[in-house]
Amino acid sequence: MKWADITRIAEELHDKYPDVDPLTVRFVDLHNWVVGMDEFDDDPQRGGEKVLEAIQMAWIEEAK
Repeated sequence: MKWADITRIAEELHDKYPDVDPLTVRFVDLHNWVVGMDEFDDDPQRGGEKVLEAIQMAWIEEAK
């Protein structure tokens, strides 16, 4: 899984943290959760604010 797999990452986060409100997650924590996924295989440094924001928004949609 790469940073570009935003929807898939959001789905994985929703499955792993079903009781977490994505709006309450700090970007530092979100970054750590993504790079800590078993399937994640990308450069951790590429996960900037825009990518994390896109993941957060997709996670919000997934949680609805």
